[in-house]
Order: sequence, then C-alpha cells, then structure tokens
Amino acid sequence: MMLEQIETFRHITTLKDGVNVLMRPMTASDEKILNELFSPISNEDARYLRDNVRDAAVIKHWCDTLDYSRVLPLMALVRDRAVGQASLHFGRGPERHIGHVRIFLARDYRRRGLGTKMINTLIELARKQGLHALIADIVADQSKVIKAFSNLGFEMCCMLEDYFMLPDGDTRDLVVLMLRLRSELADEF
Repeated sequence: MMLEQIETFRHITTLKDGVNVLMRPMTASDEKILNELFSPISNEDARYLRDNVRDAAVIKHWCDTLDYSRVLPLMALVRDRAVGQASLHFGRGPERHIGHVRIFLARDYRRRGLGTKMINTLIELARKQGLHALIADIVADQSKVIKAFSNLGFEMCCMLEDYFMLPDGDTRDLVVLMLRLRSELADEF
C-alpha cells in the first residue's frame, strides 16, 4: 500500500469481548474526538507521553500539520468514540528504513486485545511501506507494555539509563525494542 492510498485504509476488527473496532488513519477533522480521547487521561499516564495531550493546541497542531509521509497516525473507533491511537513515525535520511511506533489506549480499552491489534496493523502497514525494522521506546518501569511488545516479536536492543525525563524532572531508564521486518536483517544479527 502506497502512502497515497492510506487515506482510504479501513480495517474492522473484533475484540475478545465481541466489540467491533474500526481502525483508520487519523484525519484533519479528528480534533474533537482526539481531545475526547486524551482529556480524561490520568496524571500517571500523562507523565509518560512526549506531548502535553491535555493542551487542545497540541491536538490542533497534530490535525493541522498531518503529513502521512512523516507520521501515520492510526485511530481506533468504537462507533464515533476514539478509544485508541497508534502512530508510525517514519525515519529520515540514514534512518529512512526504520519506523518508530507509539500507542495510547483509553483506560477502558486496555487489556482487551486492542493494543495488539493496533500494533499488528502498524506492522503490516510498515511492511507495505518497505520498512526494514520498527523501534518502540518504552520507559523501563512500564513492564506490561514491554511484555506486550515482546509478545509481538519486538526484542530488547538496549536500555538507556536516565534517558526519559518526566515532567517533574525525575528521570527513568528507557528500553529500546526492535522488530525486524525483513528476514535477511534477522539473519545478520
């Protein structure tokens, strides 16, 4: 699938509990549902995100500057409610064969299989874009998230001590996980 075709991408999946979820690329008109997804975020969750998603200006900027050649944000919708967002960030220059993945799920949609389905969808989209590998950067104390990515085939590459700074200035170790998408890469390592 070429990036030009991504706008028409739609995937309906059913969670373990029978709920149907539509996955599609984020659009510029998703500002309202993104604010609704992120507005109830707990203080604990907010500490681990790169952007202040409680700030409506941040969400507006995401929608106004949407560029699928740089970032492919995938929305998970139940009816008209956003219940998750996962994104594939494309590398540039010497990292143009690498993608970075991130994910956020509404609290009531965690541990229901949605995260696995969203990351698997990003993996397939990354393969169709010809990427060689995916990277997930996860704060070391988020062991359940690390385990979930490991269960999808991501392997720990390294741990960077005190790499992630929380809003209060405390630092945490960061685990870098990689999923090789091309078999010849797996044979080299």
